[in-house]
Amino acid sequence: MSGANPPLLDFQNVTITRGDASKVALDRITLTIDAGEHVAIVGPNGSGKSSLIKAITRECYPRYTGDGSGLRIMGRETWNVFELRAMLGIVSNDLMQSCARDFSGREVVLSGFFSSIGIWPNHIVTPEMVTKADEVMALLEVSHLADRYVDEMSSGEARRILIGRALVHNPKALVLDEPTASLDLHAIHELRGILRKLAQGGTSIIVVTHYLPDIIPEISRVVLIKKGRILRDASKVEALTSASLSELFDTPVELIERDGSYTVIGHG
Repeated sequence: MSGANPPLLDFQNVTITRGDASKVALDRITLTIDAGEHVAIVGPNGSGKSSLIKAITRECYPRYTGDGSGLRIMGRETWNVFELRAMLGIVSNDLMQSCARDFSGREVVLSGFFSSIGIWPNHIVTPEMVTKADEVMALLEVSHLADRYVDEMSSGEARRILIGRALVHNPKALVLDEPTASLDLHAIHELRGILRKLAQGGTSIIVVTHYLPDIIPEISRVVLIKKGRILRDASKVEALTSASLSELFDTPVELIERDGSYTVIGHG
């Protein structure tokens, strides 16, 4: 697992409360993900997935319990948020909503250099930045969207532009929150292909989802999360079973796998 290098993410007995601190969103979570790993974190709505992402982005902080608990990212507990965003590319649904504006595709990709949404008058865009943005858009097969406004794009096109925004710094990992939400079947197929290309190219892929088709074949480990706690953390084959998913979603389901893609059928 870790070897000489620190883990990419290291949650040790992490508890996070939300609202008036009476609601426990994450309950003593211990989870380690190494650099280069491809992992899916799967759970139903309300399971703590969003809080997990917000803990990684430093929007939520673990409760201090004095028992050695804590969250370390690449070996460090303390980060400058802007520096962290250059190391971890986060693509969330909150970010999707923020980007539904009249910025061009290239402007949104370039804004990754400034941790902003779009380019503003105080931003100094260098030729090297433009070259990198164009390279990333070519990799993601969205060069034709460079001059189109994001609010005129389909959901699938906008999602790839946001992935480009996350990739301009060559991050250690790409963290994707429900990556195929609101996409049609064709867009899902295209996005899966892009994520597979990135995974095969060396970018660590961490998918946080309730939707099994988000799990690309390169993902070898699955973490099941329920009511703020880890239900199971195992290889994909061991974690994804009809029994474990029925327990996770509190409903009888049958798991179907075909050509590396997973889905479930409910049995009411």
